[in-house]
Amino acid sequence: MKCKKGPLFFNISGSLFWGLIGMTIAVSLNSCSNPSVPDPGTAYVPEGYTLVWQDEFNYSGAPDEAKWAYSLGGNGWGNGEAQFYTDKRTNSYVDKGILTIKARNENGLWTSARIKTQYKADWTYGYIEVRAKLPKGIGTWPAIWMLPTFDSYGGWPRSGEIDIMEHVGFDPDVVHTTVHTQSYNHKIGTQKNHHALIQGATDGFHLYAIQWDEESIQWFIDGKLFYQFKNEHTTSAVWPFDKPFYLIINLAIGGSWGGQKGIDKNLQEASLEVDYVRVYQKL
Repeated sequence: MKCKKGPLFFNISGSLFWGLIGMTIAVSLNSCSNPSVPDPGTAYVPEGYTLVWQDEFNYSGAPDEAKWAYSLGGNGWGNGEAQFYTDKRTNSYVDKGILTIKARNENGLWTSARIKTQYKADWTYGYIEVRAKLPKGIGTWPAIWMLPTFDSYGGWPRSGEIDIMEHVGFDPDVVHTTVHTQSYNHKIGTQKNHHALIQGATDGFHLYAIQWDEESIQWFIDGKLFYQFKNEHTTSAVWPFDKPFYLIINLAIGGSWGGQKGIDKNLQEASLEVDYVRVYQKL
């Protein structure tokens, strides 16, 4: 038996003493058939936001093709990464309510997956929440991040990048959050970012979220404010974040950052696990 998880909304109307009262009840049921996934506890959705898109991964097989596409190929992805991204079930699959993105050492050649909502769903502003368990292993480099659907202000980094969560396996309990713009990016050493210790990031599931509006992007981990980048109200070189962005989830191996301390020669596979993805907006 598999229990349905995620926010379920339904209406109940009935008689209560002297009149008919309409009630809307929101019920959240989570992972009751999968004890390896602890209950996420309190929801942290800001007041006034409504669920507009979600994947609860309540199915089996490949990621839902109506919601997710793949980036495919190798060639380092601009960062000297070692993996080749595929759309094979061995690298990305859904089972027992969990999306797994698995990097595999196949006779010395690494394969993995990078899934995205590009041309299927994008958003300008909102509260975006991903519940995930990060991989173990020196050389791993998982990310949950966003890119613009269109390069309205020019190629990277002019049109922006929002890194909801990044992690490198050689620093297992540290989580990073970053924005990249023309004025603020790592190529010129001006990136706006924050990192901090998150105990158990690779041992259990945590909530990684942003609240993005006209004034700022705020990052939250397990409901606690982690970092904030404010709109300076100058030019798009500083704030290109007024256009639609899509979501990407991937697991890289090695590269300019993930591979700074090499790739563990004994590492044969690593997994990024995702319990759900939810997007809320003010309507």
